[in-house]
Amino acid sequence: MTPHVTIIGAGLGGLTLARVLHVHGIPATVYEAESAPTARAQGGMLDIHDYNGQPALQAAGLTDAFRALVLEGRQAIRILDRDGSTLFDKADDGTGGRPEVQRGELRQILLDSLPAGTVRWGHKVSSARALGGGRHEVTFADGSTVATSLLVGADGAWSRVRPLLSDAAPEYTGRSFVETYLYDSDSRHPATAKAVGGGSLFVLAPGKGIQAHRERGGTLHTYVALTEPLDWFAAVDFTEAAARIAREFDGWAPELTALITDGDTAPILRPLYALPIGHRWDRVPGVTLLGDAAHLSAPNGEGANLAMYDGAELGKALAAHPDDIERALTTYEQAMFPRATEAAVDGTRLHAFLFGDDAPHSLVTAFIEDEREEREKQEERQNS
Repeated sequence: MTPHVTIIGAGLGGLTLARVLHVHGIPATVYEAESAPTARAQGGMLDIHDYNGQPALQAAGLTDAFRALVLEGRQAIRILDRDGSTLFDKADDGTGGRPEVQRGELRQILLDSLPAGTVRWGHKVSSARALGGGRHEVTFADGSTVATSLLVGADGAWSRVRPLLSDAAPEYTGRSFVETYLYDSDSRHPATAKAVGGGSLFVLAPGKGIQAHRERGGTLHTYVALTEPLDWFAAVDFTEAAARIAREFDGWAPELTALITDGDTAPILRPLYALPIGHRWDRVPGVTLLGDAAHLSAPNGEGANLAMYDGAELGKALAAHPDDIERALTTYEQAMFPRATEAAVDGTRLHAFLFGDDAPHSLVTAFIEDEREEREKQEERQNS
């Protein structure tokens, strides 16, 4: 029988794994550093893809609950030039394969789907070590420990489980996001709300850009991208960061720079880190990784989807081979490695479209090409 599974990290990937295991009658415990589900904000919008995130939720038996969270119209995409003129505008016609939901709400349906006590809050991992025979011991910050014969690191970029498998560590990509919010935008910031539109906004230039999302209740969630070394950001006084960051966009339309200067929250720095593309490890008995712990890459819309898909695939592999854990882990890893590499390569290509020398026109061309390919696929389906 599959042993009790110890999962480190109650993000989307770890919770999806726990849920899929529960569906198959396999017990698991999730240890999470945060003190409670509401200990911190859970991020903004996620587009859940029909080729990885949605199948993961189907494996978890949560498709209906997920569909109830979808915010209609949020798949709309708009690309503006820095003067506010429109370069590309695609409405959400309801046929796209990437419906948008709030990350926190998605996490909550996963939490609600688990038996009481599955998640142990306030358990920050300080270290993990091998005990031999495929068993491992996890030590928490309060000095307590747990020993397990099946350990899964779902603990993100700075995973404490990863060193059991790999010496790789995330490195700074050379780019950072600065995160801001505008609330009640339609009434308080109508020009900016109109510029953003009903879904996602991209305003780009080589090496920098403003990206915004319309969330629930008229909230505009913005990520300002700057390609600068960490020392550059360290020199910014983040008590007055909005004005300093906005100076990098002098001459841009005021309804766009208002996403920076008029923010209702203090700007938050989000440096972007990544593991080496193609990161993998040799099979180590009794332990594996999923999500960012395994294949952290610069944001490209795939991170949460891949983490959930990893969790679902690992859960299904364990259910398929309950009496051969090593076979299950090998099956999972050998499929996960190339999948993660392909996504990371695609992400690198996306960032070139977003911030390369031909931005924003490279992204416009990419979206137009995607639309053309989708029309051709539709025509093929109609003619077949």
